[in-house]
Amino acid sequence: MKVLLTHTPHMRERYYGPRALAALQAMAEVILHEQEEALAPEGLVAAARDADVIIADRLTTGPAEIFTRLPRLSAFLRCAVDIRNIDTAAAGRAGVLVTHAAPGFVASVTELALGFLVDLSRGISRATRDYWDGRVPEARMGRQLSGSSIGIIGYGAIGRNLAAVAAGLGMEVLVSDPHVAADAPHIRQVGFGTLMASADYVVCLAVATEATEKLIDAAALARMKPDAFFINLSRGNLVDEAALARALTEGRIAGAAMDVGCAADQMPSPGLARLPNVIATPHIGGLTPPAVEAQAFDTVGQLRAILAGEVPPGAVNAESWSRRPTPPALPSR
Repeated sequence: MKVLLTHTPHMRERYYGPRALAALQAMAEVILHEQEEALAPEGLVAAARDADVIIADRLTTGPAEIFTRLPRLSAFLRCAVDIRNIDTAAAGRAGVLVTHAAPGFVASVTELALGFLVDLSRGISRATRDYWDGRVPEARMGRQLSGSSIGIIGYGAIGRNLAAVAAGLGMEVLVSDPHVAADAPHIRQVGFGTLMASADYVVCLAVATEATEKLIDAAALARMKPDAFFINLSRGNLVDEAALARALTEGRIAGAAMDVGCAADQMPSPGLARLPNVIATPHIGGLTPPAVEAQAFDTVGQLRAILAGEVPPGAVNAESWSRRPTPPALPSR
């Protein structure tokens, strides 16, 4: 079994790790990508010509063309949750299995959300910038989280974890998700419009789909209270960034924090990030050793299942998987 790990050396160190790599190498012959740039489709085809399995970082795309040009390929495993840049239909037509990793970053992203909440409420970044620039910061009145309301858009794994943390801090928790019945005693499920109009903090954690494209648009932002804050920890394409910039510069909302945006690799867009009432981080929500290792070892477990002839967890098109590898022969006695 030959496996191509597409991570660049830098990404391999930060987003995969030596322990997971060693576990892969104990099961298969691992082909490493040694260039500093992510593999484009042509480069991916060349690198994976002899590979049975591709384990792909989030920047490596899986367009239709690669699946027909790699007749040996059995599976395309994404070391991330987001598989929107993989053509799963084309993979299925070619008989190639596609999987995604489990969300091992729930605790890490929740903790970053908590940091954003505190910073927006108390002006930590603003005061720090003033001190660094030699100015005496203005001692502004802050907001206490306890007694404030948080509106969570999307009640998935992170949303559920954040809701529990916020409730533990004494916050009123509102949740909007048309696909999930949120029945925990510490939350109140409301419609999207009610959440936008009622919450002191609006946290976007919805899944990125065609239906949620620019969910946070000018009309949604116009519903927010002028002293409310917006936080995005999902994906940049859920937000109409021009509308958000106008709301921030015109003072129609108090501020925003974001770990994602529409720049390269889902980074916050520089134009938004430099606004004085914005806190931005460079897509680091899941960048902690436990979160990174959880997803890396998820792909290790998936490969182990494939070698055993099983459908691995995270499979999205198992019904189309016809290019199954031949299980290794058992040693004769």
